[in-house]
Amino acid sequence: MTTDDLPTGLADSARRALQAAGYRRLGDLDGRSESELRQLPGVGPRALRLLRLALHARGLTLTE
Repeated sequence: MTTDDLPTGLADSARRALQAAGYRRLGDLDGRSESELRQLPGVGPRALRLLRLALHARGLTLTE
């Protein structure tokens, strides 16, 4: 059973990279920098856009 609430449209490579870095829930990403996440393999502009939208919907944010 997973407690992952990352966006469903996220590519598998981005999801694996986020999970390997310890980010399993949107709340884990709150306040993290986009540049930090961009360093992860598979996390590109599309993944960041999906993450920003999902975070915003929950009142959470990424930093620049």
